[in-house]
Amino acid sequence: MEYGAQFKDFSYCLTKDIDLLLVLRVSSLEGAKEQRPINEVPIDPSLLLSELNLSLPSQRSDLYVTCQLFADNKPLTVAVRTPYKQFKNRWVWNEWITVPIKYKDLPANSQLAFTVWDIASPRKTVPIGGTTLQLFTKNNAMRKGRQKLYLWPDVEADGGIYTTTPSKIPERDEMDRLEKLVKKHESGDLPRLDWLDNLAFREIEKIHNKETAKSTKMFLYIDLPKFDFPLIYSEQEYPLPNTPLHEPSLVVIADPEMSSENPVEAKHRRLVRSHRNGPLDRDLKPNAKIRDDLNIILKYPPTQSLTTEEKDLLWKFRFYLTRDKKALTKFLKCVVWTDATEVKQAVDLLPTWADIDVDDALELLGPGFENHSVRGYAVNQLKKADDDDLLLYLLQLVQALKFEGIDTRRNNGQMSSLTEFLIERAIRNPVLGNNFHWYLMVECEDKTLGKMYGKVAFQYMSAMMEISSGHVRRDVLRRQGELMKNILSIAKELRDSKETRLKKIERLRAIISDPKSGLSSFPPLPLPLDAKVQVTAIIPEKSTIFKSSLMPLKLTFQCVDGTEYPVMFKTGDDLRQDQLVIQIITLMDKLLRKENLDLKLTPYKVLATGSDHGLIQHIPSKSLAAVLAEHNNSLLSFLRENNPDNRASSYYGVSPAVMDAYIKSCAGYCVITYLLGVGDRHLDNLLLSPNGRLFHIDFGFILGRDPKPFPPPMKLCKEMVEAMGGQSSPHYQRFKSYCYSAFTILRKSANLILNLFALMVNANITDIAIEPDKAVTKVQEKFRLDLTEEEAIQYFQNLINDSVSALFPQLMETVHKWAQYWRK
Repeated sequence: MEYGAQFKDFSYCLTKDIDLLLVLRVSSLEGAKEQRPINEVPIDPSLLLSELNLSLPSQRSDLYVTCQLFADNKPLTVAVRTPYKQFKNRWVWNEWITVPIKYKDLPANSQLAFTVWDIASPRKTVPIGGTTLQLFTKNNAMRKGRQKLYLWPDVEADGGIYTTTPSKIPERDEMDRLEKLVKKHESGDLPRLDWLDNLAFREIEKIHNKETAKSTKMFLYIDLPKFDFPLIYSEQEYPLPNTPLHEPSLVVIADPEMSSENPVEAKHRRLVRSHRNGPLDRDLKPNAKIRDDLNIILKYPPTQSLTTEEKDLLWKFRFYLTRDKKALTKFLKCVVWTDATEVKQAVDLLPTWADIDVDDALELLGPGFENHSVRGYAVNQLKKADDDDLLLYLLQLVQALKFEGIDTRRNNGQMSSLTEFLIERAIRNPVLGNNFHWYLMVECEDKTLGKMYGKVAFQYMSAMMEISSGHVRRDVLRRQGELMKNILSIAKELRDSKETRLKKIERLRAIISDPKSGLSSFPPLPLPLDAKVQVTAIIPEKSTIFKSSLMPLKLTFQCVDGTEYPVMFKTGDDLRQDQLVIQIITLMDKLLRKENLDLKLTPYKVLATGSDHGLIQHIPSKSLAAVLAEHNNSLLSFLRENNPDNRASSYYGVSPAVMDAYIKSCAGYCVITYLLGVGDRHLDNLLLSPNGRLFHIDFGFILGRDPKPFPPPMKLCKEMVEAMGGQSSPHYQRFKSYCYSAFTILRKSANLILNLFALMVNANITDIAIEPDKAVTKVQEKFRLDLTEEEAIQYFQNLINDSVSALFPQLMETVHKWAQYWRK
């Protein structure tokens, strides 16, 4: 069977295949405007003249037509217009205009909005009427040929989906019927007969003139291009990702216009931000309302995006804002860094700006700012920080090297501003240099950016060799590396051994005692974990292996001054997350102390010496689980045993100083672990030292993650409250007041903490890598920056009450104790 015999042949073309700009011809305006009663005519003389010009056929006003493309209630192009032209008897333009959009980019609901304008005065125009034409029919075919558009009087064309100025109206007259027949004739649907066609067209012309003369309506005639084939709307097709069957997945389809700039907004921005406005903007000062608006913007957290209006406002008053140090980061966010003129204006302002704080300098070193002048300015501000402060931020500054644009293919000896600064300070201070070296060594293991960090490490060593003590400093770092390599080899050997734990401990002590190992005695060496401490040996008899699946080593170092420094060496575990949490706790402790609030925190030291091994400072203490087991579920009994005090001023026989340390440390860690979203808080990773200081260890779950369902917002179990004397005791009230004070103080430094987390987004931190785009937001939510200070205190009080009364976590604690019992 021949299929061609059954089906009629047809041809068409798809809009996605037409790579041409949309063009159309504005032909003419027909009809006359209905004359209104004199009492309805506008009082403005210029508008009165316009009204008469349109009503009298003998006088033709100088009109022009604008055309703009709309879709989804938004303009897709700028308005284009017909050129200026003088008219005598008729309004005829016959002008082809180009709409700045291609056929392939046209949406299915595209509409052309036409407005006819009259010049009312030298600087004033008024709409004669507007009309809106849908480009595609109900069958998705593009309109073509001559189009008669009804002009709605005295209004500008409305390009909305439910337009108030549609081009077609329900009323039909004889002229409409004839024009429809003419279209059929032009498309070949009616048979052609030249002698008869000529007579018919002459008659139609007469009818047209007669109908136009008596019409009280106005119609705009346009011509759309005619193609050889019907033009059918078709969307661009995108390939779907290959996914296995029955596996649900999200299909991501790229928006081809996502990176395109709205030409209307771009032109507006260029006009507003023209360098010619500089002299005018320099003396511009905001009024009271605008000043309030600017203050609101400046209080935004670093994660909040700015609207177009807010960006324009910041730019407009940029000279006024230079006196406010908190305004710089917000101003730089409003700059379009692809516009060379804007960039030059912004960079020229940097030297005149008030000196910014460290938290803002850290934000400028993040991935959101690539301009070298801006990053160089931030580094100059960091140079004012002392070594102790710099050590607190060093972990993040090493991560910020990722955004410096360091080229590993060139060895021209040039350094980025941040690299040069860090190397200079690391050479000046050996303690800072020690941490800088180990942070670089861990990053050198990264498969993607390891080569870049290797280049920085090489530059560090090269610069070190140029100082007088460079050879000694480099030898110290080499010896530290050999020590860590030796300990790592021992830890892996013992972990893989099939012997019992006691046998492994004997083996560990024997290896350390062996002179060949070089561990029982060596020349003084700064401890990698704490370079301020010089160690000379590992004491064999005080070294052991903890009860754990990873079998971490407990090593006790002998110090030069005769003291001992116990550490834990873990292998098979990534300590970078613990290292980050301890760094933030150390920072928070310093922020609280600056406000004269010492909460007796214990920010022990953690150093990742590799991606799966590292050192942890060991603090003499016991877990709450062990304390409760040994002292009949009473923390108070443990404190009394280690710190007996029978004076009347003591609390249940416990020294007031010890009870004070216990209450303060409980408050400090309740606030900090809440802010960081620390999870998996059971009684084995809460430790209590004999001097009353409570502290947390093992930060394997942060940012709200928790292996147990329904975790409380903070770890405050009833045993901890009972040791204070219960919820009605004055000690418990002091505990709550310390919580409120700490929460209030840390909220003031929220931007600093958020910026530190923002620099760690790409740092291979386990819980950050799960949802890197939400990590900073999760911390920000805990600060509740949307609340006033009084509201924040009330909010935190509710958190404490909810945590104390949470019964379910107590049940989970019991289950965990059972699990620990069987594991042991």
